[in-house]
Amino acid sequence: MVYPSNINLPPHHLNLASIRSGPSRHWFAFLRRLRYQLLGGVLVAVVFPALLRTGFDFRVTGGGSLQNTVAGTFLAMVVGVYLYRRVSDFPGTSRFPYVLIAFLITYGGAIGIFFFLRWDYSRFQFLSSFLIACAWFGAAAFFEPRLRRASLLVLPFGDAKSVTRSPRADWKMASAPERAVGVSGIVVDLRADLPVEWDRFLVRAALDGIPVYHWKQISESLNGTVEIEHLSENTLGSLLPSSLYLRLKRMVDCILAIALLPFAALIAVPAALAIKYLDGGSVLFFQERMGLGGRPFMMVKFRTMRFGEEPGKLFTEVNDPRITKVGGLLRRYRIDELPQIINILRGEMSWIGPRPEAVPLAAWYESQISFYAYRHIVRPGITGWAQVNQGNVAEIEAATNKLHYDFFYIKYFSPWLDVLIVAKTMWILMTGHGAR
Repeated sequence: MVYPSNINLPPHHLNLASIRSGPSRHWFAFLRRLRYQLLGGVLVAVVFPALLRTGFDFRVTGGGSLQNTVAGTFLAMVVGVYLYRRVSDFPGTSRFPYVLIAFLITYGGAIGIFFFLRWDYSRFQFLSSFLIACAWFGAAAFFEPRLRRASLLVLPFGDAKSVTRSPRADWKMASAPERAVGVSGIVVDLRADLPVEWDRFLVRAALDGIPVYHWKQISESLNGTVEIEHLSENTLGSLLPSSLYLRLKRMVDCILAIALLPFAALIAVPAALAIKYLDGGSVLFFQERMGLGGRPFMMVKFRTMRFGEEPGKLFTEVNDPRITKVGGLLRRYRIDELPQIINILRGEMSWIGPRPEAVPLAAWYESQISFYAYRHIVRPGITGWAQVNQGNVAEIEAATNKLHYDFFYIKYFSPWLDVLIVAKTMWILMTGHGAR
């Protein structure tokens, strides 16, 4: 029997965190449950600071400022938990680092609202609640993946064994069609012809409530990539991003570009002067890149290579000798991309999206890689899911893997994924990691 590749047995919607459901017998296993995390958070991060503020005297209300702040810290905590869980549900992302970022945003936003509306509030309550919330949910985020690590049984047929290379789950290879016990799910190549006894094994697993996943679904959930080898696996319609978010994203792109222009100028002007007077030649570099819908456009950057040498090769190598000293510094912190704000305002690029390739290189990739042109279904970006996970590539094999990241971005096109990419990009800007 050959099962269609787009179903599970039993019917089960595979989200990005659902495979982390292995059993745990640790005494602190309650940290897996969101309701217990929230209940504990309310007690230690909202109620406890308020009691501490009043000296544990239940007869003291603390006045309007304390009551307002208790409500504010409660909302900031709940929204912060929602934010970091939505962002960190994407594969390959640890929740732990994003707890601090989420609570900085929500608690900072709450304080801003209180300040501008001139509401009385307790600084002690806000600060202590923020610190305790970070500690409590940081501990939960640290332990939860370890308590919910998936244990997956892999059937030895077709291409299913290829997913076992991922270290993000515990893998067991099935040697005989015996009853599955103590596993989170079963991984199988649903396009392979299975012997009758293995078909019965899958049916029995379904009746026992054990989900059965096509191996590509698991690969997608663990690695953050979407592979397409046949049109039957993913129709073009399933790869079309949300038209509503496309319009909203375009509006946000323009607003941010206009708002950041003055700040970008503070960095761009010294960078342009350094290029002009230390390296000589032109300040800007123009190159035809492939854009939305496969239409070429002229992308602008600060020149980072010796004058007259950039048109030579289609891609940049590690420690490329053509890069100048100033150019190396600009590339390390992505300052060379600042002029692309012009491309964003012209509607040719977005802040976030697949990185646009030079037209000759894009044509070469398209001739070598199936479905490569699908990446042009959204606007190219200054940063993107492939950039923060893989960096710049040129070889066919690496470019194919990068394309799988691009497909993942298109399939899960959403503000939450964009927020995660922004956070990862900020980390790269601070560390210089992945620059070439």
